[in-house]
Amino acid sequence: MGVEVLWFMPTYPIGIKDRHGALGSYYSIRDYKGVNPEFGTIADFKSLVAEAHTQGFKVIMDFVANHSANDHPWIDAHPEYYVYNPDGSILHPHGWDDVAQLNFEKRGVWDALTDAMHFWISEVDIDGFRCDMAHLVPLEFWIQAREKLDAQKAGLFWLAECEEPDYHQAFDATYTWKWMHGSEDFYHGKINLIQLLEILYSSDVQFPSSAFRMYFTSNHDENSWNGTEYEKYGDAARLFAVFTCLWNGLPMIYSGQEMPNFKRLKFFDRDPIEWAGKFELHDFYKSLLALRRRHSSLRAGDEEVRTTIVSSLQDGNVFSFLRKKEDDSVLAVLNCSGNGTHFRINGVNGTYKNMFDGAVIEFAGETDFFLPEWGYLVFESVK
Repeated sequence: MGVEVLWFMPTYPIGIKDRHGALGSYYSIRDYKGVNPEFGTIADFKSLVAEAHTQGFKVIMDFVANHSANDHPWIDAHPEYYVYNPDGSILHPHGWDDVAQLNFEKRGVWDALTDAMHFWISEVDIDGFRCDMAHLVPLEFWIQAREKLDAQKAGLFWLAECEEPDYHQAFDATYTWKWMHGSEDFYHGKINLIQLLEILYSSDVQFPSSAFRMYFTSNHDENSWNGTEYEKYGDAARLFAVFTCLWNGLPMIYSGQEMPNFKRLKFFDRDPIEWAGKFELHDFYKSLLALRRRHSSLRAGDEEVRTTIVSSLQDGNVFSFLRKKEDDSVLAVLNCSGNGTHFRINGVNGTYKNMFDGAVIEFAGETDFFLPEWGYLVFESVK
């Protein structure tokens, strides 16, 4: 399909004490150097990663530094590793009663967690980490962890589940929660297109130009707690998927979106995706990801790439942008409306090809189009 990095959610043994559901939360970790026996063994995981590498994938794994399971061995062996309430009980952060808050004032916590990450690199050959709720952990911890682990293996990829610009001192990529929630609010009429674009522009101002921002329409939290992308975006789901692949950032595709998956997956119980029938969106995503590889103008974090708005907002609901680097460019045209719309593209010149049907079009300054409700077009420059 064109995916280059596989992110595995936590595969660690899950806490039993105060467990929710039959499986429990995979973010309640009982052993940072183990594999949940319900999933397999370390040898199985090592074999999987080796095969992924053979097929050209990079593999990153989830790492949860803020808290452990309530029955992690550290509870008894290192009680000083935890934060306590005034009554002497261990603090459960944010009301998550199945996990215990780690105390980052204790250097032993830093060493133990960094050692755990070292384990997965040395034993399984992991290529990086997606760090859960990274902003709840001191930035200084991540900086020192990265310094030590990058020395162990060059080219590690670090993804932070946070939106704090400062965390790019330690991380390559961060989330775009504000855009994701904003796009959902836009679809439901809570904000207009200009307000949604303001969210994008604020990122350009706040974050380093070389920062990777990860765009998505679904993930494990959203699917389980707030609904599938079709519950959230309705008929606009594909339009926003196009955006995530073409804007300046990294697109993330949640497992099952290529089917598509219309099912909310249970968070605390085993609930497999029903992998049956034709994968209707496989070619859709494959085409978009192939486009990213073909065009240097879609390269994330490249300071030489320019993004320009080129639509005439006659009704306030057409969003068109041109990604350009030297003589390479890609034009995305999005009708962010439940109505068919006539609109004009300004300032685009040259020969382009429609990436979906192969039709060639000559742009000459001003070009008029019509798109149906929530329709989209993507054009790539022809050299």
